[in-house]
Amino acid sequence: MLGRVDLRAVSQPVGILRLLEVALTCVSFSLVASVGHSSSSYWAWCMFSWCFCCFLTLLILVLEFARLSTRLPISWDDFTTAFAMLAALMLLAASIIYPSVVFSCPGCARQVAATVTSWASVATYVGEVVLAHRRPGGQVSGFLSTVPGLLKILETFVACIIFTSLGPERYTSHPALLWCVAVYSLCFIFAWLIIILTVAQLLSFLPFDKLVCVYNVLAVAMYMSAVVVWPLYGFRNYPRPANCTGGACLPWDALVVVTFMTVINLGVYIVDAAYSIHLVFIVQRRS
Repeated sequence: MLGRVDLRAVSQPVGILRLLEVALTCVSFSLVASVGHSSSSYWAWCMFSWCFCCFLTLLILVLEFARLSTRLPISWDDFTTAFAMLAALMLLAASIIYPSVVFSCPGCARQVAATVTSWASVATYVGEVVLAHRRPGGQVSGFLSTVPGLLKILETFVACIIFTSLGPERYTSHPALLWCVAVYSLCFIFAWLIIILTVAQLLSFLPFDKLVCVYNVLAVAMYMSAVVVWPLYGFRNYPRPANCTGGACLPWDALVVVTFMTVINLGVYIVDAAYSIHLVFIVQRRS
């Protein structure tokens, strides 16, 4: 029986960190769930982040413990390291958003405890990433552990924050805002498609670097239009409410978040495109 399982999956430092990750995210989720439901999209994002990270980390533990990870047709180390990076970003956002937007009650014990455990889970995922990059042999091999791969993870994460802040009652009011939502959605889908295909090692027969370069340039152009269009039409005839009690300013603040995150993602895509162009037209030609 012991020969069929790998005890190192839960006894080595990375395994111990993953056990802590499962426990901490589960505690955060449970504490917030015990408080009650909220209609805020930010509450939904926090709950999804804790639940998603808990479930996927537990799945990784089970697959490694049962020695099933080696049978999967994917780059396992690349996948687990990329997930740890994404989880750290998601939980960092949840740890900031939950106490600052969802509730403002310093004396609420369960909410404060959920925030503390959420921050602790961020530390464990960061620790996993550090350990992954200190493995024998140096950096983890694979696309998602390179600079373009890390930028793809960041692009999808920022897009998730944008989707969380979008209010249908606002962006459906003008076709130009629908274009911005289409930009966010298309870039998010293609970024995730690149991540999935690279982890599944299905791009060996394609000129991958050139395709990603073209996509990045198009994404920059699309995001540049969104940076101009979203604030131009989103805030038109929609000033910030004078009275912000009772969450009256949350829809307006959400527009600000979308605007800010759009600018952030444009900067990430510009860096990604510049790196891709350098890789395709300079590095590869020299070699």
